[in-house]
Amino acid sequence: MKRIIAVALAGVLAVIAAGAWFWRELHVAIPLPPGGALVSVAPGESFRSVCTRLEAAGVVRHAWALRLWARWQGSDKMLRSGEYRFAGTLSPLDVLAQVRSAVAALHSVTIPEGSTVDDVGRGLAAAGFGGADEVLCLARDAHFLARLDVPASGLEGYLFPDTYAFAWSTPVRRILETMVDRFREQTAALHGARLDAGMSEEDMVTLASIIEKETGNPAERPRISCVFHNRLRLGMRLQTDPTVLYATMLRNGGRYPHNITRADLLAPSRYNTYTVNGLPPGPIASPGAASLQAAFHPLACSDLYFVSRNDGTHVFCPDLRCHERAVRRWQIEYFRARRTVAR
Repeated sequence: MKRIIAVALAGVLAVIAAGAWFWRELHVAIPLPPGGALVSVAPGESFRSVCTRLEAAGVVRHAWALRLWARWQGSDKMLRSGEYRFAGTLSPLDVLAQVRSAVAALHSVTIPEGSTVDDVGRGLAAAGFGGADEVLCLARDAHFLARLDVPASGLEGYLFPDTYAFAWSTPVRRILETMVDRFREQTAALHGARLDAGMSEEDMVTLASIIEKETGNPAERPRISCVFHNRLRLGMRLQTDPTVLYATMLRNGGRYPHNITRADLLAPSRYNTYTVNGLPPGPIASPGAASLQAAFHPLACSDLYFVSRNDGTHVFCPDLRCHERAVRRWQIEYFRARRTVAR
């Protein structure tokens, strides 16, 4: 009898020990290999197969323990296809939560307002989505542009700035298509105003891109839009520095200059609005929603000029005399003071 009790007790203790080990195995986080691990889950793939590859990649120590727990919980039927990057220190339950998450299978990248195609290429490459060269090639591919119905010689201005989420394996072509689709969604409500203004879609995006690059202050965009509308109506040249910077960037192989020189202002280019009339031949960056709205909802004003206060805001003027006073105060005196400090 004592022998039976001893065996039973040993069995109970063994079960308790096994249960404690199993519980600890599921909850204790382990450091992953340096650089983490990338594991893909194919649509319809079995949980057993995924667990085996997680163990092989060093993400979990015992695939069978995770598989057993998931089966008992019913989680093995909730596996989501996609690509998962595991890094840092994770427990098996943390890993299970990730492969069940629709969000974890996607990876975000943010394209800021005012980005050029070159900026988008560098941003996608830095985030792990393809190479910058592929973006530039597709942005000028005539067949790709025709399929997207982009009325331009490139994708400049049509890659809507926003935060996107993609699987790591998403082709660059699909990423660019998604960005253009987002642009279409954001501009759909503006087509009526565009037609009333007698502007093409490319003119709309071009004007909005200049407004975007002229100020980072959202409150100023409708007034800057008013200035450009007034100058276009009167046949005045826009004389806007961002277009000169863009022209200089094109000459420099995608690199923006630190400052505009007098030679830049006089350099021949279709984008140099100091030397050519009207809008440049295409957008100079990707405008955000606020700049697109401002392009067709300008503030009612009589202003024809503006000059920077060097703090992110501008002084607006209706005539040249007012503008020259503002330039003397906010530009000439500002740079003179900087030279004095530098000495």
